[in-house]
Amino acid sequence: MFYFSVPLGKLVRRVSRLRGGGSALPGLVVEKIDPGFMRRTLSTLPHGVAVVSGTNGKTTTTKMVVELLESQGLKVFTNRTGSNFTRGVAAALLGEVDWRGRLQADVAVLELDEAHAVHFVNQVPPRYCLLLNVLRDQLDRFGEIDKTAQLLQHIASKTTGTVVLNREDPRVARIAEALPAAAHTTGTVTSGTATTGMHTTGTAGGPEVLYFGLDDSLLSTFPNDDEMRAAPGSPVPPAPAKPHADVVLRRVGAADADFEYDGVTATTAMKLRGVYNIFNAAAALTLARAIAVGDSVHGETAAADNEGLLKALSQVAPAFGRGESLVVDGLPLDLVLVKNPSGFRLGLKSFPAAGYATMIAINDNYADGRDMSWLWDVEFDTLREGGVDQVSGSRAYDMALRLQYDDVAIGAVNTEIVPALAAFISGARDKPKRVFCTYTAMLAIRRELAKITTVEVVS
Repeated sequence: MFYFSVPLGKLVRRVSRLRGGGSALPGLVVEKIDPGFMRRTLSTLPHGVAVVSGTNGKTTTTKMVVELLESQGLKVFTNRTGSNFTRGVAAALLGEVDWRGRLQADVAVLELDEAHAVHFVNQVPPRYCLLLNVLRDQLDRFGEIDKTAQLLQHIASKTTGTVVLNREDPRVARIAEALPAAAHTTGTVTSGTATTGMHTTGTAGGPEVLYFGLDDSLLSTFPNDDEMRAAPGSPVPPAPAKPHADVVLRRVGAADADFEYDGVTATTAMKLRGVYNIFNAAAALTLARAIAVGDSVHGETAAADNEGLLKALSQVAPAFGRGESLVVDGLPLDLVLVKNPSGFRLGLKSFPAAGYATMIAINDNYADGRDMSWLWDVEFDTLREGGVDQVSGSRAYDMALRLQYDDVAIGAVNTEIVPALAAFISGARDKPKRVFCTYTAMLAIRRELAKITTVEVVS
């Protein structure tokens, strides 16, 4: 049967594109008729598969890793369709393989939704994984936050080569303790100063464990979920000793950042905006360095070109909707994706409101998460001076009520995104604009903006 699955899948892909159908449909078809398609295709890659997962930052981090590895001369397969379910990966594969199902690539770097990543790694054990964070997001899907951590732990347990963890997220960092015969670093730190401890590979089949981390001066910018929910003034428990981090973000500037690795600190320019994107850049550097160096399990001895990696990092532009800046009426219009309290807080901090017209679009479709009560965990006082011109989306009135409690003036409320966006653009023609939006609202806004400006097509 699998001899016919690729031609059939490609045919479905072509027909669905002609009819404007969803990009994941061909993947769903090939999964049904040929369940071994992904494993058979991806198992041939010389550098294996790297999975990127976590609550926030998957898309931009995956984009960074891909571009960093391409700077090292590797041909990278990735799921740029925006679908981070297994069927999205299968659909992306159908667009890249030849009619015999052969994939011309050195490594696959795949963004995967936490729950779907579990199904994927059961079929295709990755050689590498990068686990970013665990925050309250779509708890209507995953239940308690510890359930999300368990999903990420399962991904790590199936990883055969290197596991990259966020040192500053306690739920992610603890995953190392649950790994079989996991390698632990030889040095620890109790502050933001790195030790000279180096990572080692695991024994008895256990994966290598690497960390990315933050300088102490930046920790308050990235509170973990427990810290965000703590009552003001509550005592802070003493922090445990931290493991050595392969890459540490030391400083974030207006257009550059400092990263420490191998005992040296390097400064690089950054096109990416948003402190959260810069922290994810440390994660991307850690994974890219691991893949470029290889691991002793597979007998690879290449050296990472750190200068080349930093140069490539300086050129990475935001992923679509994640701080993406478009041009409308000769002025910038920024799209900032928000999906949970931490992401919205960091978005407001990273993109100051002064001088900008602001719109907020909140949907509660399945891909956004149904429960929008998390909006009450975000402070909107930074929007008080200029107000919000338009509030839209299916939960527009919930958002408007939340803004009223923070004394933020509202120009108009319209649950329909298309007319709200048109009114927003026409009402602020002389000002740069910014839209904070949930995922499906962002997709709807990008579709409308594509009619009047250049928008990157993700197909």
